[in-house]
Amino acid sequence: METIPAAVVRAAERFGDREAVVDGPVRLTYAELYERIRRCAGLFLEEGIRPGDRIAICSPNTYHWVIAALGALHAGAVLVPISTRFTGPEMRDIVERTDARALVFAGPFLGVDRFEQLVEAGTRIPPTVLRIPVDGEVDWNGDTSGVDARAAAVSPEDVSDILFTSGTTGRSKGAMTAHRQALGVARGWAERGGLSADDRYLVVNPFFHSFGYKAGILVAVSRGATMIPQATFDVEQALRIIEQERVTVLPGAPTIYQMLLNSPLRANHDLSSLRLAVTGAATVPVALVERMQSELSFDTVLTAYGLTEAVVATMCVADDDAKTVAHTCGRAADGIDVRTDPETNEILLRGPNVMLGYLDDPEATAKAIDPDGWLHTGDVGHLDERGYLTITDRIKDMYICGGFNVYPAEVEQALARLAGVSESAVIGVPDARLGEVGKAFVVPVQGQQLSTEDVIMYCKQNLANYKVPRQVEFREQLPRNASGKVLKRVLREAP
Repeated sequence: METIPAAVVRAAERFGDREAVVDGPVRLTYAELYERIRRCAGLFLEEGIRPGDRIAICSPNTYHWVIAALGALHAGAVLVPISTRFTGPEMRDIVERTDARALVFAGPFLGVDRFEQLVEAGTRIPPTVLRIPVDGEVDWNGDTSGVDARAAAVSPEDVSDILFTSGTTGRSKGAMTAHRQALGVARGWAERGGLSADDRYLVVNPFFHSFGYKAGILVAVSRGATMIPQATFDVEQALRIIEQERVTVLPGAPTIYQMLLNSPLRANHDLSSLRLAVTGAATVPVALVERMQSELSFDTVLTAYGLTEAVVATMCVADDDAKTVAHTCGRAADGIDVRTDPETNEILLRGPNVMLGYLDDPEATAKAIDPDGWLHTGDVGHLDERGYLTITDRIKDMYICGGFNVYPAEVEQALARLAGVSESAVIGVPDARLGEVGKAFVVPVQGQQLSTEDVIMYCKQNLANYKVPRQVEFREQLPRNASGKVLKRVLREAP
């Protein structure tokens, strides 16, 4: 077993002259990336960062994120990615709960100054703040004299990162992962996808998400592949990058491929370099898989299932047929046991990649991981005779908007703070572009007037964009069972 810093050193030794990161005009070899990482780690050491300190990063997919994240880990710190879609209060919650000692952020990004949002939210700002300016140039040149010793002292069992996932209670939970686990996930994913140093990986999945970080950055480092980050997905730019950089690997939500297929500009670009797509997070039509292979040139299309607490649980293999890829999430990843509860059909996972636990929340950890080590996912499904998993339902009512998990309880808690709302219930409804979007059923306080615009504007101010309901329906009351629980099934079946 090795650590992420050790994997970075090994990549520099094995793939030193190969391109590691291509981000617009910036092109770094693995040797150059390693030196940038060491200097960034040195800066953290100069700032007094100690082993185990938490370093939060709120920044889009650029080469800076790669350097800052791997630099933090090289300094023996724990990485805390923060979604660039979060509002000030959401970011404040993570920064303060992790007691972050350093913060790296880009700003403004997409017209929003996230540091200003943090300040306005009353956040206790960490002692060290590294800002990535609009022009992209940074001066992270710390003294490297103590860096190598610090990196070598990191243990495979040390916590490498804390990734926050929304919970059904409405408050996010921080899933803690060790270095050995993060690398185990990356290597298993790379093996199923057959990645090598010859691959050029267009990373559109956000780095703050496990898909972009562990199945993106760490996968590339483990195999010497070239990372080509895209800050925000733009179809025209993606088509141009695929052709110019001869991209071979392009994972993403089904929406990404639909947008590429539907683009009128697709015919103007050579996409023949594409060979591997990995998708999931939503239903994948057989026709889409077939079109991805015939019209987007993918030799291999795989689907997978995972969650922040275990990252990659199941995954298809290269020789699976289109029907298997479309209707299942593949079979168990290496080292993972998958079974379903005989009574509820809840999917249970056990293995070395299951998280260490939730940050400062032993009660939630005990509820998620039973005494026998089985992680209770909250998802419902079944295994066929080959061991392939199919997801059929979600115990937690979670829905997926544009590839991002949305937990209705979190949206409902936000709505409960809106003046004029007596109660609400949120469900996911089908959407042609995003897969699913939120629909809020709102019961107004008697005698008070609320509009759809009032509800949506309030949500936009307090929730990340993908959590904001796209539809609002006002009702005098919500359907309930005998015990008073809201019957969301009835709401879903309503015309």
